[in-house]
Amino acid sequence: MNRREVLRLAQPPLLRFAPGVALGLLSALCAVGLLGVSAWLITRAAEQPPILFLSAAMVGVRAFALGRATFRYLERLVGHDAAFATMPALRVGVYERLVPVAPDGLGSARSGDLLSRLVSDVDEQQNLPLRVVQPLVVSGLTSAAVVVVVWLLLPAAGLVLLLSLIAALLVGTVLNAALSGRAERSLAGLRGRHRAALADYLTNLDVLVAYGDDRAALARLDEADAALTAASRRRAVGAGATAAAVTFFAGLATVLTLVVGVPALGAGAVSGSGGFDGPALAVVALVPLAAFEVFAMIPLAAGAWRQVRASADRIASVVPSGVPASIPVDGPSAVRPAPAVFTSLSLREVTAKWPGASSPALAPVSLDLVPGDRVLVRGASGAGKTTLAHVLVRFLEYGGSYRLNGHEAREYPVDAVRRVVGLCEQRPHLFDDDIRQNLLFARDTATDDELLAVLDRVGLGSWVQARGGLTARVGERGALVSGGQAQRLALARALLAGFPVLVLDEPTANVDPEQADALLTDLLAAAAGESRAVLLVSHTPVPSALVTRTLTLSPPVDSARPVL
Repeated sequence: MNRREVLRLAQPPLLRFAPGVALGLLSALCAVGLLGVSAWLITRAAEQPPILFLSAAMVGVRAFALGRATFRYLERLVGHDAAFATMPALRVGVYERLVPVAPDGLGSARSGDLLSRLVSDVDEQQNLPLRVVQPLVVSGLTSAAVVVVVWLLLPAAGLVLLLSLIAALLVGTVLNAALSGRAERSLAGLRGRHRAALADYLTNLDVLVAYGDDRAALARLDEADAALTAASRRRAVGAGATAAAVTFFAGLATVLTLVVGVPALGAGAVSGSGGFDGPALAVVALVPLAAFEVFAMIPLAAGAWRQVRASADRIASVVPSGVPASIPVDGPSAVRPAPAVFTSLSLREVTAKWPGASSPALAPVSLDLVPGDRVLVRGASGAGKTTLAHVLVRFLEYGGSYRLNGHEAREYPVDAVRRVVGLCEQRPHLFDDDIRQNLLFARDTATDDELLAVLDRVGLGSWVQARGGLTARVGERGALVSGGQAQRLALARALLAGFPVLVLDEPTANVDPEQADALLTDLLAAAAGESRAVLLVSHTPVPSALVTRTLTLSPPVDSARPVL
């Protein structure tokens, strides 16, 4: 996804966008017409003509007043509906872009900043049609129409209006760019930085307080907030100065129109009207005020464009530079459906590296897995145990050959591979909800009886009953459960999902040593089955009776191959 694609998704289709533009144009023309007809009516009424001579103008004033409000309301309704309708497709498109590269491709992105990209930066894209494209079209056409009408009434006044509009455009745009251009370009990034700092502070508050770093973290948050506030203030100053400049040129246009218009009174400048009279002068002098009111949106549209473009760049770069080549993204080769039955998994000289890294994180490894295998993967810290686990579930791209049921893993869409190979991570994520909901997302059709049965299978049956059943909450990030209970819940989810290949990555990392063997025994017994293969990643000793084979990994810098 690049910037152009983001902007294309944000801009509504022409057939849906055009009605809003048309209604906005009618509203703007009614605003100009209201001022012009009102000026003519008041001036003409001062001459005390017969009332019937003014009736058409009075009807026009009422029609333009009603039309301005009505068309404005309809324009907001239709225009915003068209802009909002593009947001789901854009947001889903961004999310789909994240899914293939998560979690490893997002390692350098902070959670708060990612949230800002998914929410604030995507929301900013609705301003492309609302504050950039539509104002430019409506203001441009309205200004052109007013210049033509004034030119027909008095060419010199038309020229004055045209030159004043051009000067206001140049001065307003340059002034806005000089005062707030940098702030507008940086606002999206500063907003992401602030949200990232806020998320880090709130998420890690307990650790920060425990180690006495909470004041420093709060100071960093205050610094991010101050930078965001300063940028917002500079943007407001630029918008105010731009509005002031446009207002100045509107007044200047009126004064210059009077300068060229007063001498033209009675000079017959209006064909067939008996001369250029007072009402005509009032029209050409006051109509520019309405024209500039509509025209004022054009310089501000440039500022809105800078913000939209900066947010679009952040959305497009949600995957850091260099990452797309290092992570799995479904392409033309991903043509096979998910295997109906798992028969074999084979690795030959498989290597991998983390996104953005130049050196490999996994030395060449070969491995064969079939249903019923229970393989222990051992190795020193940094040998690539977790890297291998992430390769198997296609979180990382690989070198060498990785075959599933005899076919290269790249021939399957990544979600098809992940329906076969499941991963229980070192720190399984538990949602701040009850036990039932933490299990149902693995298989939303499961009944309560099935949930209780799988909890019994992983050794949590009595614990769940003691907690009050499936409605017991686990707390934020599993704060109300122990490390071993979290691992058992994660295994229960994996069993519900029915993964034919289950990878257990350091399941005892957060468990007391005296309970580690019991947990491993329970986990492997629960995961065992004739149709399932289990790959256990552990840096701690594991009783040989629990596994069928052992795979020892060596650090990538060592030229020796892993021994099976």
